[in-house]
Amino acid sequence: MRRLLVAGNWKMNASVAMTEHLLSAIRDAEIDTCDVAVFPPFPYLALAHSTIADAPIRLGAQTCSLEQSGAFTGEVAVSMLSEFQVALVLVGHSERRSLYGETDKIVLLKTLRVLEQGMTAVVCIGETLEERQAGNEREVVETQLRLLLDELSDQQWQSVVLAYEPVWAIGTGETATPEQAQAMHRYIRSLLQQRSADIANTTQILYGGSVKAANAAELFSQPDIDGGLVGGASLDANEFLGICRAK
Repeated sequence: MRRLLVAGNWKMNASVAMTEHLLSAIRDAEIDTCDVAVFPPFPYLALAHSTIADAPIRLGAQTCSLEQSGAFTGEVAVSMLSEFQVALVLVGHSERRSLYGETDKIVLLKTLRVLEQGMTAVVCIGETLEERQAGNEREVVETQLRLLLDELSDQQWQSVVLAYEPVWAIGTGETATPEQAQAMHRYIRSLLQQRSADIANTTQILYGGSVKAANAAELFSQPDIDGGLVGGASLDANEFLGICRAK
């Protein structure tokens, strides 16, 4: 049985005061309906780690470097993240793909780096508005998944979470209908099924795209949606907790 996971991606939003306030509120809340993860910006990982140290909240990082060490100014190695008990790393978020040129090959290599360190890779996939309007959304998603399906072992897949994020619904206030989201999640699971029934049955597939407390319950009730990758709503404690408690 796949357990729901609600993951808050703060993107480039944080301060010391905000981190303390937001994480303290989440830490002190009683959440038994799902697993919870937060992805603060790099400078706040140490503060986040100390704030949630004794709480059942998993700490995540928003990206990582392909490199392990060396003269790579501005980069952060996966081994550095592990010192702050980072458990999950986002890989291939649509903003990393579109703004920083991350290709499917880079996504595969970063995923391998994360898995080598014993962490979970949360791999993001999804189509743009133009691709959906052209009817190419399934082809796009399959292409983004293909290297992972071909190159990762069954054991490595045990540490992979997928996040389907229709790019046209990220930060726009637009949301795929529960039926649209479920249809794509079902398709993604069918691709996993072609590789392995066990992988298909156990891999969590999150929905990311303007998830809010108001729509979370209906989204999470879909059979192939295993939680949410939450953007803007994760910056408000009450809203985020509302999503975590959605039934």
